[in-house]
Amino acid sequence: MTNKTSPLLPDYDLQTQTEVLVRDSSIWVQSHWLNILIAAGIATAIILALYAARSWGLRLCKRGEGVANWYSIFGRAVAKTGTFFIIMVALRLVSKYSGAPPIVESTIQFLFTIAAVFQAAIWVREVIFGLVEHRTHGDDAGTGLASALGIIRLLVTIVLFAIALVMVLSNLGVNVTGLVAGLGIGGIAIGLAAQGIFGDLIAALSIIFDRPFRLGDNIKFGPSEGVVEQIGLKSTRLRGAAGELRIVSNRKLLDNEILNTSDRIRNRFKFVFNLGFDTPPEVVDSLPGLLRDAVEGQGYKLNHGGITGFSASGLDYDVEFESNGIDFPADARDKVAAAILARFRDHKITFAYPTQLNMIAPERPFPPIQEKEE
Repeated sequence: MTNKTSPLLPDYDLQTQTEVLVRDSSIWVQSHWLNILIAAGIATAIILALYAARSWGLRLCKRGEGVANWYSIFGRAVAKTGTFFIIMVALRLVSKYSGAPPIVESTIQFLFTIAAVFQAAIWVREVIFGLVEHRTHGDDAGTGLASALGIIRLLVTIVLFAIALVMVLSNLGVNVTGLVAGLGIGGIAIGLAAQGIFGDLIAALSIIFDRPFRLGDNIKFGPSEGVVEQIGLKSTRLRGAAGELRIVSNRKLLDNEILNTSDRIRNRFKFVFNLGFDTPPEVVDSLPGLLRDAVEGQGYKLNHGGITGFSASGLDYDVEFESNGIDFPADARDKVAAAILARFRDHKITFAYPTQLNMIAPERPFPPIQEKEE
């Protein structure tokens, strides 16, 4: 990096600039003291107005409970307005009216640029944080998503303040082309070296924002099943049915079809049974009504109850029913099965048993062996 001319006084060193600044400021105060007093009063009013705006932002944030809505996110950003930025805004607005000398004007302009760049980075960071927290609002971020949200905050802060630093150095007259190129090449090298880690990190961010499941949900993917206990940066931890802890890579988890059984809007179950071919036709005709009475008598909805086809040993039937809501007690299947058996017993209907008939052919005498004549 090479240092160009200073934005304050070109072709002069720092000591000379300081001496000139002190001398010109003294002369300016003596010759423009009335303008300075009026400008100071206007600057004070501007500072008080900006402080009031910051207080208004704090009230918006409290009104929206932190991240509950968009105006609370905006208020959160406004509440992060810094005192140095407020002072520099006031000085920048009144410097021309007070007749400040060029070196004082340049100094104010330089400090205002630094304050504005870093203040903008803080505002953008707070808006991004608010959007992230708004998206994950209602999740148990303290146990499952804390590490992922922490890395998001860290990455956003590093990127924004790196951009702000480059802009400030550019304003100082520093050639930042080499710095930007070096940062780009370094970022590409790090990305290639840790692409597996970044793949799992991006998958974790997808889980956070897309929310295919949450903590405590029971999910199935492929042959595995478990309750989500923690969503980390690289892996998700599931508690299996036998009590074992399953650790699955976030990227591998999202590559599979995920079945979230905790987020179902109803529960459905099916019984399959078989009746013999000797079942009377009138009984076959009445079975759909009997099955409907058995299912709906227990408070569930019948989707299908009747014959599905003919098999080698009898008539194939199924009963498919579902709950009217999320609630589906553990004994629901037992109650429905008992109701079906009770109605079958009342109508003397029995199930078919697997049977097999072996047919043995009668013995046949072998033909006599004829001797060949010589």
